[in-house]
Amino acid sequence: MRCQAYLSFGGQCEQALQFYAQALGAEIVELMHFADAPPDAGEACGPAQMPPEHVMHASLRIGDDVVMAADGMPAQSGPPAGFSLALTVDDEAAARRMFDALCDGGEVRMPLGPTFFAQQFGMVTDRFGVTWMIVLPA
Repeated sequence: MRCQAYLSFGGQCEQALQFYAQALGAEIVELMHFADAPPDAGEACGPAQMPPEHVMHASLRIGDDVVMAADGMPAQSGPPAGFSLALTVDDEAAARRMFDALCDGGEVRMPLGPTFFAQQFGMVTDRFGVTWMIVLPA
């Protein structure tokens, strides 16, 4: 069994994926727009009123893991809440690079620095409303 995060963006999914590809060195492995759905797909692909350029489904490989994403239905719009994505890195340079990149247009929740439980730890909510924890283990 696997448990994967599925992020929902209100029309900014493709921009968010491009940002994460650049900021984290992630790879977009799947990107399907509502316009790509066959005409007879019906409600299986969401309501017909979804803009054709919005993302119906995407997969983003970050290191060894995959995060899925889409432009959510109108009722799902709004900033994500109640969770964070944690990135465990191998060295201080990677921690600093990723933290600084995610800070661009975002908001620092906890500056990156040493803690009693990690060599480096920091939290940032990025420009798309997703909160990230960067961890360099002790």
